[in-house]
Amino acid sequence: MKKTLLFATAGILAAASFASAANLEGQFSVSPLLGGYTYEGRQHLDTSLVYGLRSGYNVTKHLGVEALFDYVNTEKNEKKVDMYRYGGEVLYHFFPDNQLVPYVAGGFAGLNFNEGRVRSAFDYGVGVKYFLNDSVALRGDVRHILYTMNDRTNSNLEYTLGAYIPFGGVKPAVKPVAPVELPPAPKAAEPPAPAPAPAVAPTATLTITPATVTKGQSAILNWKSRNAERCDIQPGVGPVPPQGARPITPATSTSYNLTCSGAGGATSSAAGVTVVLPPPVAVAVPAPLKPRAAERFCGKPAIVVVEFDTNKSDIKMKYDKDLSSLGTFLKEWPQAKGEISGHTDNVGSAAYNLKLSQHRAASVKKYLVEKFGIASDRLTTAGYGKTRPIASNKTKAGRQQNRRIETNFSCD
Repeated sequence: MKKTLLFATAGILAAASFASAANLEGQFSVSPLLGGYTYEGRQHLDTSLVYGLRSGYNVTKHLGVEALFDYVNTEKNEKKVDMYRYGGEVLYHFFPDNQLVPYVAGGFAGLNFNEGRVRSAFDYGVGVKYFLNDSVALRGDVRHILYTMNDRTNSNLEYTLGAYIPFGGVKPAVKPVAPVELPPAPKAAEPPAPAPAPAVAPTATLTITPATVTKGQSAILNWKSRNAERCDIQPGVGPVPPQGARPITPATSTSYNLTCSGAGGATSSAAGVTVVLPPPVAVAVPAPLKPRAAERFCGKPAIVVVEFDTNKSDIKMKYDKDLSSLGTFLKEWPQAKGEISGHTDNVGSAAYNLKLSQHRAASVKKYLVEKFGIASDRLTTAGYGKTRPIASNKTKAGRQQNRRIETNFSCD
């Protein structure tokens, strides 16, 4: 009975045809469906409503694919059973350019009877779309569904009605209407050809920016012309387009000439650039070293009073004055180079104090480089830890004096 219904429906759909564009290539669609679902008798499940949703895409106007989802709430021996079907189908449309579009379908899905196990199900069937307009169509579908359950093949029937809502797609091109050929109008007497206009004389302009450069620097040649076919710049440039710009670096003062020619004759424009020698480089002579600064810092170790707190390498603001005298000395005597050494008291291990003394020397170097702009390569740093005390480490005052830095500069 089911197979007879399927073949009869397919024959009716194939015979239907109306002249109206409908199923389009590249068209997406959504279809809500409602219908009935009948189970094979030996399953003992009641025929129930089926709620469905389809989402499709037309690869061509004949061939399309759809994702499907169905839900059925049925009963078995007065016990509620939920069935879910989800999968996909391939559709082939007949007469896709008509208002009534029949099709055949086949696909594969999963069936779940709310028991946690998914069964494989195959389906085939027929359907039809009736387009009300470009935005919506009615559709009807019949599917024969086959699947295995309890080692038996079950055969169910699903029949639905719904809406087909398309969007997008490539509409077929409208055939152009053949133009109506009119008899040719009688030819009027042709007026005499106008005399050719006289050729316009070309114009040309050449400028140089800047007009004066220092030897080794570049200037820019700028030129433009009108009604010209060929242009040339001399000396040393050669053929150029009718307008443009180009850098030049002349060794001596030079006059450049732009010549342009066309159908209306030739013209020229000149511009010059003056090249001057660079001014002599002034050799910086170091300022004489102030006797007191030279006496303090040159050729021998000098103690700069920068005392540090225990375990610290931070420079306190009160020592800005002492470090400023060292920075001023280094700026006034740029040939001076030397070492900044750091020292500690005897509190702590020898290794720790050695590292701390290096940090203190580095802090002073950083201060001189950043505040006075002293070149970093003029200053080296060293840490001597607690190996060179200048006072007794047995007293607080002595330990304070030992937490210091010293300098040793060569002023040659």
